[in-house]
Amino acid sequence: MPENLIALEQIATITVDHGFQLHAELGPGLLESAYQAFLAASLREAGLEVRQQVTLPATFRGITVDQAFRLDLLIEGKLIVELKSVERLLPVHSKQLLTYLRLTSLPLGLLINFGAELYRDGVKRVIDPQHAYRSPKLGYK
Repeated sequence: MPENLIALEQIATITVDHGFQLHAELGPGLLESAYQAFLAASLREAGLEVRQQVTLPATFRGITVDQAFRLDLLIEGKLIVELKSVERLLPVHSKQLLTYLRLTSLPLGLLINFGAELYRDGVKRVIDPQHAYRSPKLGYK
């Protein structure tokens, strides 16, 4: 198994774990921006490279918008994390993350909703089905 796939799963696991700790300590109800800042700081303390509010360009009919999209977190340049603080996730949230994955050619992203009462109900893995990535732990695409 290629090493970069193992590293990606390790990054995802660390991110989910730190999100859990954050949700357990702070609970739901804060603004998304607060969770973003706290999670980014926590992951940096764990030794991961974390970029916040990474802009992505988009082009349509020859017109380019340099800052068309913003990734909440980009971890180690491999994992996109889209954060929410809403009562419940909607299908559009997964589609948003899938768009980011396709624009960056990355295979895996995490959608984390800190507004959920239970953390496990607010965490979703999103894998681009057009990508060749297969989860080494779970064995599915």
